[in-house]
Amino acid sequence: MKGLLIGRFQPFHLGHLEALQFALSKVDKLFVGLGSSNKPLGEENPFSAEEREKMIISSIDATIRNKIEIYFIPDFDDHQKWVKHIETIIPKFEIVFTNDEMTQFLFSKKGIKVVTIPFTKRDILSGTNIRGLILSDQPWEDLVPDGTKNFLNETNAKHRLKNL
Repeated sequence: MKGLLIGRFQPFHLGHLEALQFALSKVDKLFVGLGSSNKPLGEENPFSAEEREKMIISSIDATIRNKIEIYFIPDFDDHQKWVKHIETIIPKFEIVFTNDEMTQFLFSKKGIKVVTIPFTKRDILSGTNIRGLILSDQPWEDLVPDGTKNFLNETNAKHRLKNL
């Protein structure tokens, strides 16, 4: 069985890693959609789709890597067009993993099974929180996998976040 998990992953953190592992416990193949791939860099989207892909790839082991495929998913102002576009770029899938109510509604309406993802420490494990911690020089490194931590340090994420 094949599934789809869509997220912005700004940045990819331990909650996202747990979501990947949860989804993979339910499917044989997981398509990971990097949402907002067409958005310019900004405060809410400080990392490009290519950079987020690097964070994910560098943060997972080979057993997970062999079971996922990553796709870039642009935003649309029209939800129906967005779903239709996803169907043109992602291979056929039977399950969508999401906690986003609109995404749940749109895919349920199409007859696709939707599974919610258990949240772990949602107040701490959020991209918004982690970006804020980086900006304010507070500890954040334990909230992300090593691959993401290395990427954020190598690219001087604090400097980027400060300038956006």
